[in-house]
Amino acid sequence: MATVKKAPAKGMSLDEAMRALEKAGSEQTRKTYARHGAKGPMFGVSFATQKTLVKKIGVDHELALALWDTGNLDARILAVKVADPSKATSAVLDRWTGDMAMRMCGGYVAMLAAEGPLGRKKAAEWLAKGSARRAAGWTLLGFLASLDADSPDSEFVARIAEIEKTIASAPNAEREAMNSALIQMGCRNVALKKAALAAAKRIGTVEVDHGDTECKTPDAAERIEKAWAHSTSKGFASPAEHERSREPMRTRC
Repeated sequence: MATVKKAPAKGMSLDEAMRALEKAGSEQTRKTYARHGAKGPMFGVSFATQKTLVKKIGVDHELALALWDTGNLDARILAVKVADPSKATSAVLDRWTGDMAMRMCGGYVAMLAAEGPLGRKKAAEWLAKGSARRAAGWTLLGFLASLDADSPDSEFVARIAEIEKTIASAPNAEREAMNSALIQMGCRNVALKKAALAAAKRIGTVEVDHGDTECKTPDAAERIEKAWAHSTSKGFASPAEHERSREPMRTRC
């Protein structure tokens, strides 16, 4: 009787994951990450390699917690990609938001929160007046506009008005997150598209200092219009509906 070979089990130990990350690191990627504000220990692992590792690991919340606690940037990026949104506690989301040391990856924790049951609660907390996590709060709000179909539009309308009133005087990181949130709220449905476009046109050009990078600040009105044209051409009622049909951005990017 022929022996049936079992498919290899999905998953990695912490040691295996760290060895894989270290092997995949490169000096060029470390330099790129440093330009985006990365600090502390890192191997410099490309996002393409991170995606390959995510496919091998799947969802492993215990591994995610252990990866985060190493303090290594690449391990932390992998952690938010393999974490289970349903198990991400309020304390973990708060701590991870404060610990993420690279500007271009700060949104990953917000994505994780938006996919779990605490998204609206954390958005309200992080956007509270005086909160050190307001930039993360705006990022989270934007993802909720795309992913949480049950949130009342009134919450987003109020935030659009707040953005219009305060974006010019907001700190740099918060200003960038507000512009992105405005775009995502404008992609939720036709009514919010109208409100966001009107606000974007009154706001005008948003200035964001991206440091020593080639990043550009998107024009909100232009980005909203392009997103609607693309998604409706694919048969979706809105860009938000289109986004909900896809693999979560946290794991696909």
